[in-house]
Amino acid sequence: MTATPRTGAAAEVRARAATGVRTGAATGVRTGAAGVGARAAITATALTLALTVAGCGAIGPASPAGPGGPATPPAPSGPGCPKPATVIVHTATELTTALIAATPGAVIQLADGGYPGGFTAKRSGTAQAPITLCGGRAAVIDGGRATYSLYLNGASYWQVIGFTVRGGDKGVMVDNANDNLFDSLEITNVQAEGIHLRRNSGDNVIRGNLIHDTGQLQPEFGEGVYVGSARGNWCRYTACQPDRADRNLVEHNTISRTTAESVDIKEGTTGGIVRENNFTGPTPNAESWVNVKGNGWRIVGNTGHGSDQDGFSVHQILDGWGIDNTFDANTAVVDGPGYGINITKNKDRNRVTCSNKVEGAGKGLSNTDCA
Repeated sequence: MTATPRTGAAAEVRARAATGVRTGAATGVRTGAAGVGARAAITATALTLALTVAGCGAIGPASPAGPGGPATPPAPSGPGCPKPATVIVHTATELTTALIAATPGAVIQLADGGYPGGFTAKRSGTAQAPITLCGGRAAVIDGGRATYSLYLNGASYWQVIGFTVRGGDKGVMVDNANDNLFDSLEITNVQAEGIHLRRNSGDNVIRGNLIHDTGQLQPEFGEGVYVGSARGNWCRYTACQPDRADRNLVEHNTISRTTAESVDIKEGTTGGIVRENNFTGPTPNAESWVNVKGNGWRIVGNTGHGSDQDGFSVHQILDGWGIDNTFDANTAVVDGPGYGINITKNKDRNRVTCSNKVEGAGKGLSNTDCA
């Protein structure tokens, strides 16, 4: 069955993106000292953000919804727990138990240390009382050879904040889950994708994360953030209908050393935003930092450095998709042979504004006129 379009974060997110206003407290660069060492391994060209804790303030419920969807969840100050724990876990067994028992409003805090294995959440919070899973960067979920290091399976209204996710086939997997926040995580050394939103998972926010060294086993599947499913998998995941992973927001992340695209937006998805992220390449398996195959996406205020092909791109995989997307105020330091923004098809149905900037692109800004 085709998923009924949800009245999620669309209206508020679109309105803010149109004006370039950032949502919540997150900014492209955060201040403080904690956690910088954990990110020192990223090269200077990785444009690493200092996502650190300057203090722990309480996070309340999301602000009231505007027409067409709920507001973006508020952002914590950096890695760590934004409010007092209702349960503190120290072992993998305790974490598994806490995830099974979680109820709306619960705050599960990961103590520093390792949590080997794959972990699944199936219970949902509410808009007024989300479930929080949080910890500092020294708390490490290590999926090893697990399929998913952290799996939200039908679990909506979660705030997943601050800790490290390492290993697994996929770092964070989200199926049939909506209105979740993934903030200030470090996701690294994953066999394939860093974060994957799948099976009609909409209105989620991926904010302020450090994602690097993905695709360690399968380079061609090593995207940093992957939204939706390829049409060849729709019969497997969404009853042969488009995977409506709609209205998702990807902002203020630093994504580097991925073996495929930093952000891959699949056909079937609509109305999302990729805003004010930092991308670093190059990689021979990626066509660009951001590859858009869905409809009505806004790619706004991002910065990329180094690409073997193009900086940003639109591709049409299926008729009726890869249209009505907008590229605005992005900076593409390509240092490669392609375009800053490559609209491979439907040039009249996608918009490249003249506020985009490009350096070192062999073919120039774009293959369509800016407006």
